[in-house]
Amino acid sequence: MIPVLEAMLLPLALSTPWRSAVHWAGRLLFIAVAVYVGFGLLLVLYQGQLVFVPGREVTATPSSVGLSFDDLRLSVGGPGDYIHAWYVPGPDGPERGTVLICHGNAGTLSDRLDTIQDFHRMGFAVLIFDYRGYGNSPGRPSEKKTYADAEAAWRYLVDTRKTAPERICLFGRSLGGAVAARLALGRNPGALVLESTFTSVPDMARRLYPLYPARLLARIRYDTLSIVGRLTCPIIVVHSPDDEIIPYEMGKRLFAAAPGIKRFIEIEGGHNEGFITSGTAYLGPLDAALAEFFPRVTVAPKQRPQ
Repeated sequence: MIPVLEAMLLPLALSTPWRSAVHWAGRLLFIAVAVYVGFGLLLVLYQGQLVFVPGREVTATPSSVGLSFDDLRLSVGGPGDYIHAWYVPGPDGPERGTVLICHGNAGTLSDRLDTIQDFHRMGFAVLIFDYRGYGNSPGRPSEKKTYADAEAAWRYLVDTRKTAPERICLFGRSLGGAVAARLALGRNPGALVLESTFTSVPDMARRLYPLYPARLLARIRYDTLSIVGRLTCPIIVVHSPDDEIIPYEMGKRLFAAAPGIKRFIEIEGGHNEGFITSGTAYLGPLDAALAEFFPRVTVAPKQRPQ
């Protein structure tokens, strides 16, 4: 008898309102899944556009701030395959060393004139370059190409200018820190500075898109953390607790992973302006930390003619 009653009541349970609710719930679930999968595909297909935001115009040069410089094209492959770079000699007299700057994921080398001036005032020569696809460097950027571009800059210093590796300080800000860390591997520079740098792109993706399996979807890796643990050169980590883009905790993790001589400098301010707003609280400790590996050069005053 009970099965018969169930059979009689089932049509009532699945009456028009119930069927309509189930129908709409199914449609909403389908839409939600489609949106989730579709956005995930966009993250996979357009990772390059999310990671690399190249500027196209070089709007100023070191001469705009009173510095002499060599305008360079450094070969990175076949004919017509090159990166644009500037070499800025140090102040008059002996140089402390040369800082090779790997800039972040946006803009061009002309947006880093403040940093060039800072190192020049400290007594360093500076080499800065644009990745392929940025500024006057033709082509399109990729993780592999940024590594190769940095290697071309290193070769210019070591092979062309005959700069000893221990006289080179690698400096990377934000994404440039990942590039500089990779360049330091096996090359033993005098020091490596990682400023406002992430641990890896998958770690950043997991923070920005917590609902997605970031490690499975990330084609671009920039695994700074694993590289830092294999380095033998002195490492200086600079980070701000106020960084709204790359968490301060990532800077602390990089510092903890560094196996050898290391220094940590805490600054203040946001990701893109912390080094400016911190002023002497940034420049003073950085100069002092670099002095351990690149002693300050004292130039004897010129004698007055008799």
